[in-house]
Amino acid sequence: MRMTMFPMKLLALGLLFGGVLAADLQKAMEEPNLERRSKLALDNATEAYQAARADYDKGDRTRVATDVKEIQDSVDLAYKSLQDTGKDPRKHSKWFKRAEIDTRDLLRHLDAFQRDMSFEDRPMLEQLINRVQKVHDDLLLGLMEGKPK
Repeated sequence: MRMTMFPMKLLALGLLFGGVLAADLQKAMEEPNLERRSKLALDNATEAYQAARADYDKGDRTRVATDVKEIQDSVDLAYKSLQDTGKDPRKHSKWFKRAEIDTRDLLRHLDAFQRDMSFEDRPMLEQLINRVQKVHDDLLLGLMEGKPK
């Protein structure tokens, strides 16, 4: 019995870490609480980044492009969800600060990923890095700016 369970566990781990089980943005979109939706979307972006890294290591450039799109959609959903709350980031900073930290970490990982890529593949991340940087800057500005005039 133990021998038959072992291959199933290996298969499950292979599916999980091999990128076959892709990150799911639908779960985040179904969350009614906008702040939690933002957190779920950023968690999805992190999972999609990990899948992109694994797919790139396997040499599957088409899957990497799909993962990059998933990351961008996740970051956009997270930012839009926080904007849709209508809350002032300075007065209700918990979720905005968490999103700022998560996007900063994601940027750091994407930058390292881009440096690890071959020169021919690096442009595939350029637009994504610029978009995540803009969202991060907007979140940081919202947290740090003074009273509106």
